[in-house]
Amino acid sequence: MENLDILVLRTLRDWRQAGQRALLATVVRTWGSSPRPVGSIMALCESGAVVGSVSGGCIEDDLIYQYTHGDMDRLLQGPPVSVKYGISADEAHRFGLPCGGTLELLLEFNPDASALQQLIGQLEQGQLMLRSTNLASGQIGLTPSDTPSELSLNDIELVNTFGPAYRMLLIGAGQMTEYLATMALFNGFAVTVCDPREEYRGTWSVAGVSLSSEMPDDLVQTFKPDRRSCVIALTHDPKLDDLALLEALNTEAFYIGAIGSRRNNLARHQRMIEHFEQTDASLARLRGPIGIYIGSKTPAEIAVSIMAEVLAVKNGVPLPRDMDVAHAKNTQQLPPNEPDAPSCFIAH
Repeated sequence: MENLDILVLRTLRDWRQAGQRALLATVVRTWGSSPRPVGSIMALCESGAVVGSVSGGCIEDDLIYQYTHGDMDRLLQGPPVSVKYGISADEAHRFGLPCGGTLELLLEFNPDASALQQLIGQLEQGQLMLRSTNLASGQIGLTPSDTPSELSLNDIELVNTFGPAYRMLLIGAGQMTEYLATMALFNGFAVTVCDPREEYRGTWSVAGVSLSSEMPDDLVQTFKPDRRSCVIALTHDPKLDDLALLEALNTEAFYIGAIGSRRNNLARHQRMIEHFEQTDASLARLRGPIGIYIGSKTPAEIAVSIMAEVLAVKNGVPLPRDMDVAHAKNTQQLPPNEPDAPSCFIAH
């Protein structure tokens, strides 16, 4: 699955290029609990087709009814319009909003197809963009940006940030990678899998993933991880993992990690310090053992724990120390003579 905002914008562009009337709805304010965050977008076609979401479904149903039954005809060529839902307890109940929840939408009617195409083109090239909407005229402005920012709304304009898709680079094309790649795809990541070993690439079965035979450290250089990228090593082979991870540490990737037991992760750190002139400080961003501690024991469950940690870091959510794999396992009492978990099969 691609980035949801880009999917909404592409679909809206296609409707407008086909000469169909359509609107773009943006969540611009919320009070109390809200099912969708500020900045969420949805597109609605005159046929009643919808892509994206601004609520749990009830507000979408109301907009579809109003739009397809002609109540909005007088607005279709006019400037953007602000609407609120859930102002009263009865409305909150009617529209399926949480108790006390209220949200405000800005509706833009018949957005210009060429401006949508220009925005999409920049996003497809990896450029973060600010889209400004003049509230009086509906005129659109597009400005490249280096840093994400929160939605801004004043009496003159709405400014919403649109970013390129989050990207995930996975090193190794084994079974766990297939599980993790699948979850990353339906969470909106563009996924690239790198494995120079033909015996692993030959059995790859997940559609929608870019599969590369390059050496991982070379691919990291061409991949150019940015602040919307993560790099995860899953081969357990130092010849494939180590150099790629070192390359990733020289980038702005928001998450860099490697699978392995506590013992193997310690050995990796020692190798990098002894052979690659690294320090504890330079390796501080390298995560391992990766994932959150959920007691998982199968490749699929371990992939769930890794994906959960990636999403937490992406969303800026601090994880309690008790959920850290190394800390949780260090506090457990292993039976006498039982070794640490092997690197190829780690319980999370």
